[in-house]
Amino acid sequence: MKELLLIVLAYLIGSVPTSVWVSKRFFGIDIRDYGSGNAGATNTYRVLGSKWGTFVMIMDMLKGVIATSLYIFIPFYLTSELHRTNLMIGLGLAAVLGHIFPLWANFKGGKGVATLFGMIVAIQPLVAVCCVGVFLLVLYLTRFVSLSSILSGIAFAVFILFIFNDDVTLYRIFSILVALMVILTHQKNINRLLNGTESKVPILKYRDRRRQKRRG
Repeated sequence: MKELLLIVLAYLIGSVPTSVWVSKRFFGIDIRDYGSGNAGATNTYRVLGSKWGTFVMIMDMLKGVIATSLYIFIPFYLTSELHRTNLMIGLGLAAVLGHIFPLWANFKGGKGVATLFGMIVAIQPLVAVCCVGVFLLVLYLTRFVSLSSILSGIAFAVFILFIFNDDVTLYRIFSILVALMVILTHQKNINRLLNGTESKVPILKYRDRRRQKRRG
């Protein structure tokens, strides 16, 4: 019963629509009416700029961290690593589900990547750092947040299954599901990437200007 209550609470935490509230409070718009129509960090970068995009990404990550860490309210899970990991996965997925289908925003949210990453940070920080490395490298090279998210999601499965070779069966299955979920939720982005119409985020502009000057 306690576990069920925590899962419901995790969903409610995940349902906090950061980008929607920010766009309405500070810009008088609903972020879902612009850009890709998603209530996530990538679309916030695209529509509101890097400052607010970064803020939304951090807040959405924190949702995953906080929700996944709710296990601390049940003493049993503090001493049982296997059971703790299983509960953390359940709590984290509830938060991700809340982000994608937020109760506080008419069940129309984002893709859940930032919240999912926060969940990974809470469960296995070292793997999270590795995924961040992949994300930042791809972002630096391409400036596509969508491509960075897709490749870091796939990298997560690779890290768990082959590099770190985690022995928790549920966690291994979860890593595969994460990779599939990231790919499925980015189908429109993948099509735009293939068609050359995907928008780049407004970062590293000075680097691009220097390159253009050199070419000129």
